[in-house]
Amino acid sequence: MVAPKAWSQRKPAALVKLLALAPGHRLRREQAMDALWPELDPQAAAANLRKALHSARRSLDGGEGAGLIVSAGDLVCLPPDELTVDVDDYWSLVRAARRTGNAGTYSRAIDVYKDGLLPEDRYEDWAAALREELQADWLALVGEFAGLLEARAELNSAARAVQRLVAAEPLGEENHAWLMRLYALAGRRDEARRQYARLREALAGELGVEPSPATQRQFAEISSDQTAEPELTSDLWERVGDLRVQSGDPTGAAKAFGQALTTAAAEQVTGRIHRKRAGAWLMQHMADEAEPHLEIAEGLSPDAAERGRLACLRANLARERGDLVAARRLAEQAHAIALAEGDADDVAAALEALAFIAHVQGAWRPGLQAQIEGLAGVGLGLRVARFCDFNHCLGQYQLYGDGLADDVEDYARQTLAVAERADAVPAQAFAWCLLGESLLVRARWDEAAACLERSCELYAPLGSRSVALPWLRRAELAACVGAHDEAAAYLKRASAIATVTPMARHAWARLHATAALAAMERGEPELVIRSVRATQSAAARYGDCPTCSALLNPVGAQAFALVGHVEGAQALAEVAAQLAASFASSAWSAMAESAAASAAIADGDLTAARQRFGSAIALYEKAGHTFWAERTSAQLSAMSAAN
Repeated sequence: MVAPKAWSQRKPAALVKLLALAPGHRLRREQAMDALWPELDPQAAAANLRKALHSARRSLDGGEGAGLIVSAGDLVCLPPDELTVDVDDYWSLVRAARRTGNAGTYSRAIDVYKDGLLPEDRYEDWAAALREELQADWLALVGEFAGLLEARAELNSAARAVQRLVAAEPLGEENHAWLMRLYALAGRRDEARRQYARLREALAGELGVEPSPATQRQFAEISSDQTAEPELTSDLWERVGDLRVQSGDPTGAAKAFGQALTTAAAEQVTGRIHRKRAGAWLMQHMADEAEPHLEIAEGLSPDAAERGRLACLRANLARERGDLVAARRLAEQAHAIALAEGDADDVAAALEALAFIAHVQGAWRPGLQAQIEGLAGVGLGLRVARFCDFNHCLGQYQLYGDGLADDVEDYARQTLAVAERADAVPAQAFAWCLLGESLLVRARWDEAAACLERSCELYAPLGSRSVALPWLRRAELAACVGAHDEAAAYLKRASAIATVTPMARHAWARLHATAALAAMERGEPELVIRSVRATQSAAARYGDCPTCSALLNPVGAQAFALVGHVEGAQALAEVAAQLAASFASSAWSAMAESAAASAAIADGDLTAARQRFGSAIALYEKAGHTFWAERTSAQLSAMSAAN
């Protein structure tokens, strides 16, 4: 620890802080110069850096700090074995919290943040990006923590967490509404009314607007003297459960729906909540826990639409138990009822059940084409994103699976013909994207670009109901061929879609993975590491999709190895190995071997790294992924040249 008065100048202290915050605690000289002296020409900035290094070494450790800032070629480093940084502690706790879902670990990570990053350097440009990244993650972390507490009925603790969000973002209406709900659930209606008044005053004073209709409706429900307390409590707990489902937290959802059942009175409401709780258990593959709730819901005289929803859950339960014949029959029944009596979500859920059953049976391809033929003259409407995105996700198994990938191109062309006969435009967009993907993985760049562009053209008029994948694949292609400005533009378009899509877990997983590839190809491993952290944050909020984020593992591990971060590289190698073990895929196995090679480099085991890289190259070649085989060969050559 160096007292502030020990520093005679700001820049040497800033240099040490920059190194402490950098991944692996190392920076290229050019990076340090750009951060601290962006207005100077390279020669003048280099002179200033030499002076700052000299002054920093003199100030550290009572004048004996020469060994604490090491120059190694183009790099300036702080030896990690002699350094403890609270930001590193924060990120370690964050990873552990999101991996385990442990509330205590969440609490410790949140407390480490304290007053944010370097409050004494609040107006320094070099700290702005790092500060914004850390604050954005901390806000997401507090929201995740509050959601966990709310689902566990620890309402006062959850309210205290949300109060921190409101204090950090006073105009964030969503958090004000959340705090109102928590107060109401805890029986603190007067505080909920006062919170609404504070929100209304803030919005009027700063933006000149009223709260949204949804927030006004919530306020009316909480304030109504006509609403019985048990009904209100049940309704709010049901909303909590719905929100936990949307955020990919089925455990929290099951707990919240259980709370709702303690006060639900009306038979129709009770049946609906039992059905939702059964769904939350099935999301966790816990068929035995789901069964009693399904039986209760079925016995409470459901209407026609509700019978269809129960049939869909019965189909999923039968699939969990391996009875695929019954699962298909029930899913077809659910689809028929949804078309006649249900809403768009009901139809989409039934189609998803049918698609997944076909996938498990090895009949996804004919099953999808049959569904498309059945859509002749039927507008998908709000079902577009769910229907297409879910099948895009299953399509990844076709693109990367041994024995499947070789003829995906032909299948995509056949599916396009089926979609054109059915005049199903979203299905045409789906087929064009799949065709483009099949060409992309074979490095047939020009053909892939044309197909993906056509997919985007067909999806684009659907607006917020669109699908992000073709834009992300275009970004991936652009990154592979070095068109970095194009990659950034496509990622920006995909981000807008991911923000509003109902299939956020798929969209964000692939978006951050693609952003990581683009950053790595630009030679910016620090930005790759930010994408890794952003992926973990998105997964905690929306749920995870390992297949959609598969690309992140080898690229992220490479970035962590480049900055000497052993733990980060090993963590991604473990995730890649788990994915590779789940499915017969030479491509996914190649990604796992590549990630393991990078982890071995970070750990200093170059012999293992060579072996793993060699295995990855052979697997990529077997899969027909020419670009990735060549890219991995280049990694191996670079490692050999450096050692």
